[in-house]
Amino acid sequence: MTLFTGLSAFPITPANIDGIVDTDALSVLVERLVHAGVDSIGVLGSTGIYAYLDRSERIRATEAAVEAAAGRTPVIVGVGALRTSWSRDLAIAAERAGADGLLLAPMSYTPLTQQEAQEHFRAVSEATALPMCIYNNPGTTNFRFSDELIAALAAMPNMAAIKMPLPGDGDYRVELQRLRASTPRDFKIGYSGDWGAGDSLIAGGDAWYSVVAGLLPEQALALARAAMSGDIDQAGRLDSAFVPLWNLFREHGSLRIMYEVGRRLGLPLEAAPLPLGRVGAEVAAMVDDALNHLTARC
Repeated sequence: MTLFTGLSAFPITPANIDGIVDTDALSVLVERLVHAGVDSIGVLGSTGIYAYLDRSERIRATEAAVEAAAGRTPVIVGVGALRTSWSRDLAIAAERAGADGLLLAPMSYTPLTQQEAQEHFRAVSEATALPMCIYNNPGTTNFRFSDELIAALAAMPNMAAIKMPLPGDGDYRVELQRLRASTPRDFKIGYSGDWGAGDSLIAGGDAWYSVVAGLLPEQALALARAAMSGDIDQAGRLDSAFVPLWNLFREHGSLRIMYEVGRRLGLPLEAAPLPLGRVGAEVAAMVDDALNHLTARC
């Protein structure tokens, strides 16, 4: 495996309601992922609550994750921020901490133009020698990459991959063919959106950037390995075990559900930084049922 391929697990960043990171708890989560054998660990992505943490806490989290991984599993660090200078500083700090790669989302309050996003990515990518993954997540950033922008970014020296949302029509093969026609041969194209993971890997996607693998790595690995090996029947069987959880992700948001999963597993996760809150008792009971369904079938 190379960076930005296979199963990339994105754990929650344990923090209190004021956004102070519990680095000991984060180290526990990272150690679980290393032990499970995931291909990479993505810290400070959307599941890693990067948007709710200030610069100093993000650097503390990066240093703790890299130290816990101890070179055994590559660590990819999210460096998205509202200002280019902030993202650039976070990228430099991640490189100094020993991160293996970067993940950059085009965060903004005022919607960015395609040209503004291109210059943002150029400035951050030129700040370090680390390979970078483009974070295409219109659901949180409200920014949509054109194919032309993806091609322009992919041609930059340190730009190595893109993390794509699930295609609206579900046709991964067509999208992969279209994107690969305009990007370098070694440019990696992977997907997030856990309920489409199996299909995206079977269609030839390079990576699954996984929310669920952050806390349930063994089960996610089984699905990823089956899909990547082309075992459609086994991948379908394993994916069906996740369906109740996927349904909760779609209805209530994967972040809130994963906090509840962590609590049910007895992992060291406090309440999310405010204003994020917990799910209600009815949804929490549904999380229990989803985990029981998963355990019974995996």
